[in-house]
Amino acid sequence: MLGNRHLQPENTTLNRRDLLQVGGLGLMGLTLPQLLESQAKSQQADLKPSADACIIIFLNGGPSHLDMWDMKPETAAGIRGEFNPIASSVPGYQVCEHLPRLSQHVHRGTIVRSMHHGVNNAHAAAVYASMTGHDRGEIGGGTRQTDYPSPGAVISKLQPNTKKVVQNVHLPYMTKEGAKGPPQPGFFGGILGRGYDPLFVLKDPNAADFGVPELTLQTGVSAERLSVRKKLFAELDQRVKLQGSSAVETGMNGFQHRAFDLLTSEATQNAFQISQEPDKVRDSYGRNIYGQSVLLARRLVEAGTRMVTISWAPDANATWDTHGSNFQKLKGSLLPQFDSACASLISDLVERGLFERTMVAVLGDFGRTPKINANNAGRDHWNYCYSLALFGGGFQQGLVYGTSDKTGAFPATNPLKPGDIVSSMYHNLGIQNNSLIYDPLSRPYRLVPEGDVISELLT
Repeated sequence: MLGNRHLQPENTTLNRRDLLQVGGLGLMGLTLPQLLESQAKSQQADLKPSADACIIIFLNGGPSHLDMWDMKPETAAGIRGEFNPIASSVPGYQVCEHLPRLSQHVHRGTIVRSMHHGVNNAHAAAVYASMTGHDRGEIGGGTRQTDYPSPGAVISKLQPNTKKVVQNVHLPYMTKEGAKGPPQPGFFGGILGRGYDPLFVLKDPNAADFGVPELTLQTGVSAERLSVRKKLFAELDQRVKLQGSSAVETGMNGFQHRAFDLLTSEATQNAFQISQEPDKVRDSYGRNIYGQSVLLARRLVEAGTRMVTISWAPDANATWDTHGSNFQKLKGSLLPQFDSACASLISDLVERGLFERTMVAVLGDFGRTPKINANNAGRDHWNYCYSLALFGGGFQQGLVYGTSDKTGAFPATNPLKPGDIVSSMYHNLGIQNNSLIYDPLSRPYRLVPEGDVISELLT
């Protein structure tokens, strides 16, 4: 049964064959990390990706599975809530009435209703588990250099884009753990270093004056002059590598290369010109910060960006964390905005021939309690069972996977953890979930510390 799989250790151990190889390293001028990396690349080459890019829509705060994907109309009023279910495009499966457009795209995706993990109180740790597969329990707080890396950082490291375009973008918020808290973990380079952080675009794409002036060359600096500078940096970089670089130098090198790519990438600069989109298209996504961020994600993927993450909250408590007025908030803004943005994205990807090779992952930190509280009909944190949705990019179409019990409190069949989803996403992107990654001290880590590729979810 899927829920009883054995967990894999975080660090990879060496077998006898590896140790014999290590004995000859000195004669070949190789180091142990180089040997392990070579093995990992060899394994990677055998895995053919079914997706070229990924858009993560992260509903930060904990979206209510009972009021979206896993409705319980037959249960008591104190559990089933105020919303009615409607038919979806998958026969026999219903979703919330406030997802009318997205309900007609369910046949294009996989809905998982049996998610769970070990974090209930700390948004930061739950977000981190959902994004990396590393469940560190109720250890909250902000991002750390010892964190496992985000999917965008991993793609940038293991599958660097050959196109001159920004590889990993995060928008429109660097979500905080509370209004005055630190940035949440799970979205950064972590142990891979700051050079693998995403490009954060912390502006409102819906604003009339939206732009990214950082992508514009300064007056007097031509593209040719910039090219000469890049060549000089490359020569310097080569000298540093020959002498042995420090973690700081490597991180700065990553920032420098990204800056050069941004300033010389016409595709990236054009992608940010969201005003070029027809009004009808912009309206369909929703004229709000989130709808336009999802539209911008589509434009970036079209330009060649590999990973775009939309974090749907300025801080953990601002949007989907509906301890109070759950139904009012969902009906009034959250579900209509999400419905318009996600449905338009899927439609656009299909019409433009991008759907089959673009993965869209709708994730969250956890679900909400089956029991409705007395805080103007709110729902509280609930990590013991929740749902998510996966579209395109190698996932099954029209699959509703797993079930919860009669109140949506616990998985009833096929329980999955975040590491299973992250592993399956990496698999579709052509990355082994047991690949080795290294911290600045060259210590190896298993890419996804706990989790398996779930073949039933994949095409």
